[in-house]
Amino acid sequence: MVDASISGYSSTSRDLNGATFLNPFYVNKGSVKASSRGLATSGYNSSRLGFRGTEDLGGGLAASFWLEAPIKNDDGSEGVATFARRSTVSLSGGFGEVRLGRDYSATFWNDTVFDPFGTNGVGTNLVYTASAGFANFNGYADARTKLTNIPTISDVGGSNYTRTSNSIAYFLPPNLGGFYGQLQYSFSEKTKYSPGTATPNVANNSRTGRYVGGRFGYANGPLDVAAAYGSSTVGDLYYAGVTNKVNTFNLGASYDFGPVKLFGEVSRSKNKLDYENEPLVRTADVDLTGYLLGVTVPVGAGLIRASYSSVKYDYNQPEVLFEPRVADPKANKLAIGYVHNLSKRTALYATVARISNKNGAALTVGGPAFVTSGGFTPKNSTGYDFGIRHAF
Repeated sequence: MVDASISGYSSTSRDLNGATFLNPFYVNKGSVKASSRGLATSGYNSSRLGFRGTEDLGGGLAASFWLEAPIKNDDGSEGVATFARRSTVSLSGGFGEVRLGRDYSATFWNDTVFDPFGTNGVGTNLVYTASAGFANFNGYADARTKLTNIPTISDVGGSNYTRTSNSIAYFLPPNLGGFYGQLQYSFSEKTKYSPGTATPNVANNSRTGRYVGGRFGYANGPLDVAAAYGSSTVGDLYYAGVTNKVNTFNLGASYDFGPVKLFGEVSRSKNKLDYENEPLVRTADVDLTGYLLGVTVPVGAGLIRASYSSVKYDYNQPEVLFEPRVADPKANKLAIGYVHNLSKRTALYATVARISNKNGAALTVGGPAFVTSGGFTPKNSTGYDFGIRHAF
């Protein structure tokens, strides 16, 4: 499948800190706008090339493989050099399926299945955008080697929110009257030392990367509803006895009325520290809550898509006497788009989306980051896609 689009992005930062207490006046520094336009990929569906096969082993058993590579058809810099989208082998039968390798995480599915835009392009819902950034591994981005003028490939090491590597998953069989589900465990593949005092004193080298999760749902006729929970270890300090986890729960549903299909999701993530020895002062947990409402409307050979999503961060800061409480960062997003099917395999599409940030939130639809130097605060982010998708 190949997807190419012309995309544009703009992020606006405004000065909200121009007041001075030396004299009773306010100085407005104006705003700074960063924008970019270009040819992008995966605005409607993810561009990819895959290979899969199944061998019938008899007695109801089957062995399968699935290799799927991301494609950057805008510049050709990425292709089958990496099967970062999916790389699995499995054994299935009447008992269900046991799947090994790199695959979607259990908690990601509700973000994408119940999003009218399928977590692709500028219309991607904020629940996913915020949650994926919330669950990055500690210190990974800073530790990466930065290369110049070298084509990039998909990074599989910085997070396991969307996909998990080194995973073992079990899927229920498909003949349960509409009920479905999966359980998943991913190894951190860190070295364990005995005695423990031989462990190198390096951050995030003992447990980071481990994931455990599950998803269970029911799909019958026009109704599909599912709940998922996952716990990802995003950091650790071995000698301090500290483990940093992000626990995520989400619930999504859709109902197809025929003339209109409705989507919805609620999500809650908690970034927390677990201590082997209780400290004198605990670091407060950070909570991320969000919801999504969406709709698709078939119109002849086309499909109208729209969604509204909202997220809020809660840093659980203690109240300080005689001081105003610091407002929690939050953001909301409105997206609308249209898909026109030229055939079963080819479609034209267009999407426009806008994010409004408040109280220090800095989420974007893509493209350049906000300018925050000089006292400017992230405000709005706007983007558009229009392009063509061809499946083969």
